[in-house]
Amino acid sequence: MQQPHPRFSVLSGSSLSSAEHLSPTASSTRFSLPSATSINTALGTPKPGLRPNIYDRNLNKTRTSEVSASAFAFLFSEVVQYTQKRVSGINDLERRLNTLGYRAGTRVLELMVWRAESSSKAPKREIRFLPALMSIHTQVWRAVFGRPADAIEKSVENEDEYMIIDNDPPIERHISVPKDMNQLSCSSFTAGVVEAVLDGLGLPARVTAHHTPTQQFPLRTTILIKLDKSVLEREEILK
Repeated sequence: MQQPHPRFSVLSGSSLSSAEHLSPTASSTRFSLPSATSINTALGTPKPGLRPNIYDRNLNKTRTSEVSASAFAFLFSEVVQYTQKRVSGINDLERRLNTLGYRAGTRVLELMVWRAESSSKAPKREIRFLPALMSIHTQVWRAVFGRPADAIEKSVENEDEYMIIDNDPPIERHISVPKDMNQLSCSSFTAGVVEAVLDGLGLPARVTAHHTPTQQFPLRTTILIKLDKSVLEREEILK
């Protein structure tokens, strides 16, 4: 993976030496902080016409808010490159991306549960695996990526394995993987999100991401879910 080009300049030695000759008066004027009174006034009475602070928005009224795709791609690319410099191999890189996704997934689940409880007098919590999997395929994918996943499949060989198929994962569109790292799947981040949601619902599983490209969908990715034995035992009892 190519190393990132520096995007932010720093002060040169000459600039620093020039800055040291600034008078105390000029320095205090240029970098002065507002007093406590002015801070409280700014927070308490926002000027008319200004956009509301993100922390003041109603969480129930921002369900359809969208994030710039280019901003998301830039941020995620920087995360991958930052992480790549601190690992020893592909497996370690995927593990760290999975961990980051897990942290995001816990917050996604918390937000979705809060919205469900605040908008319904009798919120329902899924305790069966298949309804929970359908919710992840549709609601979680839409909350994170703006659309549902493409398919759900069950392994014909292993009873404890299920798959979520994404033919064109947004997380992979702007990632260029070198040939010597062609086994890398940055969708390990997505796998971490899914694993966190399943754990939060009381359905522990090990979730991994795998490239399964086709001629029509070169970025096609399979999120493989391997259920814990306790989930299968509970599903058998609830039948």
